[in-house]
Amino acid sequence: MSAIRVLSDLLVNQIAAGEVVERPASALKELLENSLDAGATEIEVRLLEGGGKLIQVADDGAGISREELALALARHATSKISSLDDLEQVRSLGFRGEALASIAAVSRLTLTSRRAQERHAWSIGCEGGAPAGPEPGALAAGTSVEVRDLYFNTPARRKFLKSEATEFAHCEEVFKRAALSRPDVGFALHHNGRVQRQLRAAPERHDVRVAAVLGEEFARSAVRLEQQAAGLRLWGLAGSPTFSRGTRDAQYFFVNGRFVRDKLIAHALREAYRDVLHQERHPAFVLFLELDPGAVDVNVHPTKIEVRFRDGRAVHQFIFHALSQGLAAPAAAAPAFEGASYQAAAPRPYAFPAAGVQGRLGTGLGVAQPEGFYQTLFGRRDDRAPEPEVPDTAGEAEVPPLGFALAQLQGIYILAQNAHGLVIVDMHAAHERVVYERLKAAMDQQAVAMQPLLIPVTFNADRLDVTTLEEHGETLRQLGFELAPLSPTAIAVRALPAMLKDADAQQLARAVLQDIREFGASRALTERRNELLATMACHGAVRASRALTLPEMNALLREMEATERSGQCNHGRPTWFQLTLAELDKMFMRGK
Repeated sequence: MSAIRVLSDLLVNQIAAGEVVERPASALKELLENSLDAGATEIEVRLLEGGGKLIQVADDGAGISREELALALARHATSKISSLDDLEQVRSLGFRGEALASIAAVSRLTLTSRRAQERHAWSIGCEGGAPAGPEPGALAAGTSVEVRDLYFNTPARRKFLKSEATEFAHCEEVFKRAALSRPDVGFALHHNGRVQRQLRAAPERHDVRVAAVLGEEFARSAVRLEQQAAGLRLWGLAGSPTFSRGTRDAQYFFVNGRFVRDKLIAHALREAYRDVLHQERHPAFVLFLELDPGAVDVNVHPTKIEVRFRDGRAVHQFIFHALSQGLAAPAAAAPAFEGASYQAAAPRPYAFPAAGVQGRLGTGLGVAQPEGFYQTLFGRRDDRAPEPEVPDTAGEAEVPPLGFALAQLQGIYILAQNAHGLVIVDMHAAHERVVYERLKAAMDQQAVAMQPLLIPVTFNADRLDVTTLEEHGETLRQLGFELAPLSPTAIAVRALPAMLKDADAQQLARAVLQDIREFGASRALTERRNELLATMACHGAVRASRALTLPEMNALLREMEATERSGQCNHGRPTWFQLTLAELDKMFMRGK
């Protein structure tokens, strides 16, 4: 009978272990969370053979007393619940008692701990779920957990482990999540005796920790986010659409400090990026949502990676609007990251004359432009432009964020100089975004101005186009078009949206009719409205190979600085890049 009882206990323990310890990374996650809940300020992780041979996590947290060591390995035992409030409002990273017990059931585990007030440490061993009595150990204040030979007693599960490199990659990902969640804690990761990551605590510099984990390129391009409303707070770094990825491997979202992958949150984030990101690309972000612990259930999944919100709709809308607003920054927004390893090069002396000339581009906006900017790359000067009076000094504040245009390259790119170096602008992509945002604003106000054509444009059309025009004339008028059927196979364009008056009327009309036919009139003005407006903007934007004057180029730069989301075109491609003087110096091997 006792043998049956022992086998039964082992089976129960191994079933519980299967829920929590799917692979070495699962065990590492539980151990790291215990260290953070214990108040650790320094955590060191050592792995052998991807974690299959050894997982050791040592911390300087509160420690466990000698009397409680055996209890820490008992199933359903926890030190994280002391009242009913702890159950209803979970503030720790977890209170599931079987974590340590489940790990111990499928490994050779040694738990060593010492409280700060105790004279020395105590250690307890457990092999396959059978603990031995505590013995004196050697350890500074804190706790060390060694997990050796994972799945030694369950060979069927062990054979499903992947290669050492794969298992280590999963462990490193768990390590990165913990490190990103707590920049105030120092972390170290060793694998097979080699240091893989050494992260110093940076309590007040979360961007420094992000740069250390995900790279400075991400941190430099990311948008710093800080929004709060109705008991909800969202903060962190949202990656620029230009830093998008082919996979979701750089997406980190934390709810009250806990890393989660939640469908509701994922949908809100995806919708917020929809207007600035190509459909096949995925954004990168490190974001934190804080709310009342009682408003979220964190214990709906064995691995605690999913959550359930009391008011999911409100959380969805808050995340969507907060992130949309953060991503709506104009092209000239400053970078979020200003870490020690990234510093913009000091601007070299360059004087910009005062504004005076008017430039006008296809959106119908007049923008004041600087005089004297007609110098070509080879030093020749347009006879129309007077020699500017260059002041002795010019501060960085006098230079617009995107600078002033110098020239046009191959009819495609605008080259401009700002205080940091060279700015390269894709003029069609940039103007497309500007026109798109103007169209959205006009539609929101139901005020798309119509520009009658002096001479109507007629073209041969498919019968479907004529039918679409006859059925949806009112929708077309709301969009700023006046089209008239001349015959079953001919259409006349009598008016266009005023901000698209320079577009090819025939191509624009064909494209809009096709979209309305495909989407349906009601959807074209509601859920598919932005796709339709994007089509219109693409046809209305300045085309590649068109020669622009310097005032026109500068007009576009100023409009970009004032336009939301102008860092990306309607298809998610970047509209401009900055090359700093330091980067140019490096290219040409110039010394400091």
